Amino acid sequence: MNNFGKLRDLVMAMEGDFEKFYDKSNSAAGTRVRKGMQELKNMAQQIRSEVQNMKNDAAGSAGAGAGAKAPAAKKAAPAAKKAAPAKKK
Repeated sequence: MNNFGKLRDLVMAMEGDFEKFYDKSNSAAGTRVRKGMQELKNMAQQIRSEVQNMKNDAAGSAGAGAGAKAPAAKKAAPAAKKAAPAKKK
């Protein structure tokens, strides 16, 4: 199953616990919501890492085959100066 399907299934599985906690003030359901949200956070981080690795691999293989150099990194623009505070009268 793909990552989106797993993510969707996790969110849908938590729906009942959300209702129990928010609508019926069931504290045990709140514990399950917190656990589910932690799993969601971990899954999101895993997906973010996977996407970044796939992007890096694609960029690395595309540039290596052509034999061209990567463009030079742009320098950051200098920070704008802050305006002086207004004088009191």
